[in-house]
Amino acid sequence: MLLLDYGRILLRRGWVILLLAVLAAGSAYLISTRITPVYRSIQRVLIEPARTDFGLTQSAQQLLNFYSAYLRSTLRAAAVIDKLRLDMTPSDLLPKVEVSPDRLSLQITISVDLPDGELANQVARAFGEELVLYRNQRNQQNRREDQVFASLQDNPTYGLLQPRPTINALAGGLLGVLVGVVIVFVLEFLENSVVRRRSDLERQLEMPVLATIPESKG
Repeated sequence: MLLLDYGRILLRRGWVILLLAVLAAGSAYLISTRITPVYRSIQRVLIEPARTDFGLTQSAQQLLNFYSAYLRSTLRAAAVIDKLRLDMTPSDLLPKVEVSPDRLSLQITISVDLPDGELANQVARAFGEELVLYRNQRNQQNRREDQVFASLQDNPTYGLLQPRPTINALAGGLLGVLVGVVIVFVLEFLENSVVRRRSDLERQLEMPVLATIPESKG
């Protein structure tokens, strides 16, 4: 089949593709608008050694994973819940919290996903303050030159995580186009497999039809 033939097929049955794309995009958009929104708050905690020599910096980098595990504990979650007087348990809160260490920039990123953006900010900040408090307590046991400081790098900010109606609509429309193209070519294949006219037979056999039996009228 030539490229021109594909173009003719798409022109002739393009309405099927367009219809499926519109239906899929519209459905995805409507479903997205009915999903409870979830907001993600980001709080960054900067880890700073008292001196910048290689040994202490290396130690601080190695401790980043420990700090992540420390914050991801049920005890820290319980402390945050008590501080903010949240109506949830540590097992409810922890799945909504993600702690990621960054060894290059020496910082801990705390992400909190909740339906309330302002509350997500409060929770993210509270987790960050837990780490700052922990480092302050540890520093009291160390000499000044061996201390590692933790500080909130900035105020937490939140943004919409889900749903994204526009993005979902575009994805739904693209899926509708792909499904529509498949359906169009399946229909074309089935139609070409059925012999209705003399031209259909000639196309199937790739041979000219020399004679036909006229239809009986009796």
